[in-house]
Formats: sequence, structure tokens, C-alpha cells
Amino acid sequence: MALSAKQQFSYWGLTALVIVLCLWFLGDVLLPFVLGGAIAYFLDPVADRLERMGLSRVGATALITITAILTFLIMLLAVLPLLINQLIDLVQVLPQLIKDLRVFINTHFPSLLDENSQMHQALTTLGESFKETGVALVEAAVNSAMSLINVIVLVVIVPVVSVYLLLDWDNMVARIDELLPRDHLQVIRKLAADIDEVLASFIRGMGTVCLILGTYYAVALMIVGLDFGLAVGSIAGLVTFIPYLGALIGGALAIGLALFQFWGDWVSIGLVALIFVTGQIAEGNFLTPKLVGDSVGLHPVWLLLALSVFGALFGFVGMLVAVPIAAAMGVVARFLVEHYLGSRLYQGRSHPDVEQD
Repeated sequence: MALSAKQQFSYWGLTALVIVLCLWFLGDVLLPFVLGGAIAYFLDPVADRLERMGLSRVGATALITITAILTFLIMLLAVLPLLINQLIDLVQVLPQLIKDLRVFINTHFPSLLDENSQMHQALTTLGESFKETGVALVEAAVNSAMSLINVIVLVVIVPVVSVYLLLDWDNMVARIDELLPRDHLQVIRKLAADIDEVLASFIRGMGTVCLILGTYYAVALMIVGLDFGLAVGSIAGLVTFIPYLGALIGGALAIGLALFQFWGDWVSIGLVALIFVTGQIAEGNFLTPKLVGDSVGLHPVWLLLALSVFGALFGFVGMLVAVPIAAAMGVVARFLVEHYLGSRLYQGRSHPDVEQD
């Protein structure tokens, strides 16, 4: 005898509560496993393609692992030290840039910086805030990243978890499919396929877009000669998954730095602006339509809300799972709306499409 809807809701509600409590109390412990699962999910299509080319699952996983290790070593030796140094220097130089801005405004627009004016007070407060908290924040993050525990987590546990999950990914999916409740098998499979399509389009697609644009911004800004070009390009690429925000933040920061560094050299300033304009044109017309597509269905406001809520509730782990959960909730919401529009609750008894009693 099948369970009633009320009993099923109770069981699944209890399961969801257990998952939320695990995230709440074990967030730091789960971090390497969440990262490992995300990496395995990202790389599973690559392993599947290598299998179709003739490699075994073990061979495909080994090839991906070796390539990833070599890429990581190159990044670790050539890029990461420079990036960390530029980020620290950027935060340290921001107070001086604000002072230079005040001098510039005082020279050209002296009335704006009257000691009693709001502009003067705002710039003073902003400079003190950067000076007091900015350097401490970056140094704390770097010190935390360089602690022994985090090094072990990032360098050892995450890759090991990723390799094991990637190796057994298809078997785990098949095993989970065997455990699904039989009464709702087709519905769950359909929802899971829709969620996977959204995640594949958004996470893998936008991840590739972020990597391409971040690399382009960083390399182009360094070629132009902009100080902190690598850091600015990395920041712009990192937040590209929120439409227009990456270009807005990166462009404002890069052009602001260019104005101080290249003042009077309008060609260099124009080149910095052109870099971000070109990046936006490439993203909107080529990269996003090709790699992400138009059917993702994740609105930027919904993403910001999910990141804010899950980040506040569960910390960094919450931010990592925010996008997948937001995608899943979006798919489920569309499924419920579709059924609601075909129900008597929406159409009423007198609607011609609703069978009369």
C-alpha cells in the first residue's frame, strides 16, 4: 500500500531538514567534499567524451588528473604568487589613490571638498575604512589560505575526493536512480534531467565564460601596462557570472586606476576602456549564447538573492551550493507552475478545459 501524500511530505520534509542541519553544523567539514563534488560534476562530460573516444573510465580519469595537476603546478608557480601580491598591493594603495583623488578634486573643483561638505566627509570616511579594514582583510585571507589545515584541504583532500567521485560518477548516479521511489520515478527523473540541463548550461558554460573573459582582461590589461592588471582582470572574470556586474566592477576599477596611472595619456586610458567594451561585446554576442544558451532561466536577481541568503546562513559552503540549489528551486517552481496552470484551482470549475463533474 502506497504512503499517503501527507506521509510522503513528512518523510521528504524531514530529509530536507537533516540536509539543512548538516550544512549548518558541518559546513567547514563538508567544504572539501562540496568542492570535490563540484569539480567532479564539472569534469564528468570530459570523462564521458574520452570514454567515447576509446579510453576506459580509469584511463580518462587518469588523463584528466595528470592534466589538472600540470595546470595547477603552472598556475601555482607562475600566476598565483603574482596575483596574491597584486591583490595585497591593490588594497594597500587604495587609501593613497583616494588621497590623490581628493587632491585632484581640490585642484579642479575646490568647492566640493570644503571641510564641512558631505563629499569631504565621505572621502575621508572611505579612505579610513580601506586603511583600517582592507589590508587586514586581505592579509587575514592570505594567512588563512596559507595555514596548514587549509593547504591540506585544498591540495590533498579536494583532489582526492574529486578523483574518486569522477571515477565512480556514473555508478553513483545509477545507484541513486535505483533508490528513487518507484511511484514518482518518471517525475523525479524529468526534474533531475531539467536541473542537470540548467546546471550544465550555467555552471559549466558560465565557468568557461568567466575563465575566458578573466584571462582576456588580465592579459590585455597587462599588455597595456596597467598596474594590478592581473588582479583587476581576475576580479572582473570572477564575477562575470552575474550579467554586467563583472564588466561594471572590473571596468570601473580598471578605468579608475588608468586615470591615475595614465593621466594625460588618453590613448592608454582609451585602450583600457576599449578592452572592457570588446569583452562585453564578445560575451553578449558570442561566448554566452554559444556556451550557456538562452534557456538557463536563472535571473541575476535570483542569483544574488540565493548567494546572499545561503552565504549568510551557511557561510562559504552556502555560497558554493547556492547556485545549484537556486537552479533546482527554479526548475521545481516552473514544474509546479505548469501543473498549477492546468489545475482546477487555477482554471475554475467553469473553464471549458476542465472536466465537469
